[in-house]
Amino acid sequence: MTLKERIGSWLKLRPEYGFSFYICDFFFRKILRQNKGVTWPIHYTSTIRCPEKLILGEGVFPGDSPGNYINAMNGIEIGDYTNLGPNVGLISSNHDFNQNEKVVFAPPIVIGKNCWIGMGAVVLPGVRLGDNTIVGAGAIVTKSFEEGYCVLAGNPASIIKRIEQNQSEKLVDP
Repeated sequence: MTLKERIGSWLKLRPEYGFSFYICDFFFRKILRQNKGVTWPIHYTSTIRCPEKLILGEGVFPGDSPGNYINAMNGIEIGDYTNLGPNVGLISSNHDFNQNEKVVFAPPIVIGKNCWIGMGAVVLPGVRLGDNTIVGAGAIVTKSFEEGYCVLAGNPASIIKRIEQNQSEKLVDP
């Protein structure tokens, strides 16, 4: 086994990232202790609060895109092969209006399998998104769309297109 293979298996390197991504990740997480509780490589401009309350499916690496803000204080569950674009915000909790240090309880955010959340989108507390949901760039998702198989856009987000289940299966299976 070559040194590169040995290091790659140790770090669980993803080939689509350059080596500099992992050097920056190491520097910011291990030396500067930024996002120190996160156990997977993330972009140095991303912030993840309470990573221990994130439940991640297979092939999910939240925070690997630049500028992500993930607040999992009330819990976030992300399904298999879901992808977050740059500057996405997942906010599972809010603070009391009078006491900023007091957290207000809310149900967790649940995002289904094979979802894609576009650049600059924000998902607010208690939202549940079904499988194969696409959230357009800049959308503000304030309510749940549990049926899935749809494209959301706008502020507040609403369904702009339905996706046929057969069509989405063709997109997923090569």
